[in-house]
Amino acid sequence: MIKLIQKQNILIMYYREGKSQREIARLLGVDRKTVRRYINKYEEKRKELEQSSGLVDPRELIQEIVENPKYSVGNRPKRKVTEDIQSLIKKHLDENEQKRRNGQHKQVKKIIDIYESLVEDNIDISYSSVKRIVRSLEQKAKEAFIKESYIPGDVCEFDWGEVKLTIGGKLQILQMAAFTSAYGNYRYAYLFTKQKTECFQEAHARFFQEVGGVYQTLVYDNMKVAVKRFVGTEKEPTEGLLQLSIYYGFRYRFCNVRRGNEKGHVERSVDVIRRKAFAFRDTFESLDEANRYLLKICNKLNAKPQDTRDGQSALACLEQERANLLTLPPMFDSARVVNARVDKYATIVVDQNHYSVPDHLVGELVMVKIYSSRICCFYKDAKIAEHARLTGCHEWRLELSHYLETLKKKPGALAGSMALQQADQKIKQIFETYYTKKEKEFIELMQYIKDGTSLSDVEKSITELCKIHPSHVTTDKIKALCAKRRENISEIAIISQVAQDITDQAIQHLKMYDKLFNTQNLAPKEAIA
Repeated sequence: MIKLIQKQNILIMYYREGKSQREIARLLGVDRKTVRRYINKYEEKRKELEQSSGLVDPRELIQEIVENPKYSVGNRPKRKVTEDIQSLIKKHLDENEQKRRNGQHKQVKKIIDIYESLVEDNIDISYSSVKRIVRSLEQKAKEAFIKESYIPGDVCEFDWGEVKLTIGGKLQILQMAAFTSAYGNYRYAYLFTKQKTECFQEAHARFFQEVGGVYQTLVYDNMKVAVKRFVGTEKEPTEGLLQLSIYYGFRYRFCNVRRGNEKGHVERSVDVIRRKAFAFRDTFESLDEANRYLLKICNKLNAKPQDTRDGQSALACLEQERANLLTLPPMFDSARVVNARVDKYATIVVDQNHYSVPDHLVGELVMVKIYSSRICCFYKDAKIAEHARLTGCHEWRLELSHYLETLKKKPGALAGSMALQQADQKIKQIFETYYTKKEKEFIELMQYIKDGTSLSDVEKSITELCKIHPSHVTTDKIKALCAKRRENISEIAIISQVAQDITDQAIQHLKMYDKLFNTQNLAPKEAIA
């Protein structure tokens, strides 16, 4: 096959060096007919160019003169790929399309499956031929994309990303909420245990606090926490998203289905943040520590100069955007509110996990505010319980003080209770060391602590009693020592106040004498308050 450089050599040797066609063919190792064809073709096009006189576009003639040599392969019939075979392949492709419309995307035939089916039917054809036919039949016009220009403070994109980290010695799958501004590429991310509405709302509240304002428009894909359902081609937002939009005043926009490029900033940011942060470190003592580390990485990325923005960092771009951001209201109370009935174990169930409330509320309906990391329970507008939120399923979080009324009636149930097992380690140690087989006294001590005495005061009293003998550790003696300590503290406070009053009065008298006798300059400065 002759190349463009060989065509150039043929024309230079013939017109510039005066060599014959036979000699050129011998020197270049090509057929003499080929040499003659290219010389004739060149002369023909040059002549047309000179005589065109505006009747023919000269650019087309110039292109034909300088373009690569072309070869016609003719219309040779395909020896194996007949129309019948193409029809069979098209039938398989039509079945695939029908399955896609039915939502059976994972059950469509691949090219290798179609090839094997044809071979089973004793059709003599190669895999490469089947692949070529499939591609020609499925050939579609490539999608074009529109480059957008963004206004400062207008658009910000949100997405979730999955991260696997070891937290407190346990490997966990966490959800990373990520925001990226379209104008300046400012990035912010925060880790949650789940993709719940309360986590979605808290992520927005934290992000807006971080940037000091609210972007005009937030862009989402078709995530469940943002899209409640599809109504024809329209998408109905969730109540959680509507609450955020109403409170902060931003507009929202959804991407088309399977069109991540429509929020390409955050799609890439999820990958960048996850890699920059957790490719180097993936073990933390707590989720709070992981989030502090993640914020540090985001700040580092935002301070980095960006080639696509004339060397400006994302942080510098954010400063330009702040003037166009919406005013930031007080931080949104990002809680999911539910009403729950207290069961016979004095617990309410939230997301398949049990949390204790005071035992006198069995059978009552309580309001529960569910945050990303804690839950708060209310009864008749009074807060009755607060727990760290459980992340698993069918787990229990019980507080011993919630069961004191029941334990007073059933003290024998204390030792084997889950509430005692989940109690503070110091409480458990006090019970196991001094109150074995004295459950009623221990329950009385727990009531004393619940009524307002601090655990540290109880521990001090136990230490003093142990100096005499461990057998002296009783609830009555602990109460007596705690009361005596409070009385002593009150007496000391009274004495200290009286002494301070006397000192203040004496200083005032000295100032009066100095003023009367004009002796201010004689006294040392530090002696006069």
